[in-house]
Amino acid sequence: MTLPPLTLYLAAPRGFCAGVDRAIKIVEMALQKWGAPVYVRHEIVHNKYVVDSLREQGAVFVEELDECPPDRPVIFSAHGVPKAVPAEAAEREMVYVDATCPLVSKVHIEAARHSENGLQMVMIGHAGHPETVGTMGQLPEGEVLLVETPADVATLSVRDPDKLAFVTQTTLSLDDTAEIVAALKSRFPNIVGPHKEDICYATTNRQEAVKAMAPDCDALLVVGAPNSSNSKRLVEVGARAGCRYAQLVQRAADIDWRALEGIRSLGLTAGASAPDVLIEEVIDAFRQHYDVTLETVTTAEEHVEFKVPRVLRESA
Repeated sequence: MTLPPLTLYLAAPRGFCAGVDRAIKIVEMALQKWGAPVYVRHEIVHNKYVVDSLREQGAVFVEELDECPPDRPVIFSAHGVPKAVPAEAAEREMVYVDATCPLVSKVHIEAARHSENGLQMVMIGHAGHPETVGTMGQLPEGEVLLVETPADVATLSVRDPDKLAFVTQTTLSLDDTAEIVAALKSRFPNIVGPHKEDICYATTNRQEAVKAMAPDCDALLVVGAPNSSNSKRLVEVGARAGCRYAQLVQRAADIDWRALEGIRSLGLTAGASAPDVLIEEVIDAFRQHYDVTLETVTTAEEHVEFKVPRVLRESA
């Protein structure tokens, strides 16, 4: 039986970013240094496959610090934590390692600096997302106001319209964020923003690659987790860029083959917390259904690397 032809466009960059890479390495190195179990507050990154494989190596994932025994190391996830968390760990004399992505830490520092200068903060982000919770938790209650949409800007109640600054979650859609920033600047002309948007290089690059290939694709699949903000944004960006079918899949088993009937071209990318092995699994699945011609669409090169904390580089 001859398989139908399919051009599979593979986005580059895709998958793991430097912050995710570093966070996973931190858990693995902590297990090497201190042995199992090592506790991790929240999913280290938003990917079930990654979390499950670290769990098999001896990582124990918990939601809150009080679930951790005081005599075992604890790691804070790549998304960042409110200030109260390391303070509580220090009070309990726990060994802790912060795996917060350096680009998220940069936003934390920015928020603290503006606050010291007497500015009230506006955060553009998603309510309840661990990164938003962590960033808002850098400052006292009420010092950070959250906006999710341009409509939220209209109802914002601020202390002083001339003493405001804004920061953003690092994994948002560039286009959506630009609309919210425009609304903020229009209502509060003196609002202070970051030198360049807080949206991280990896989020930006993955979205640009999708924009570049979406018009040529009958369908787009994004390998990622349903709780991964940057993965969900890639689906939206693809749909907005003209791809009539854009879908998030966690694994090859999630592919809806009936929805893809008759396609001649497919775009494939992955969120920043999805490992290569899952992308390969999806490509292999397509090879079983189609005569695949693989083409890589490269829109940027990434050479970013972040060091792991010193405590893990020192021998036990």
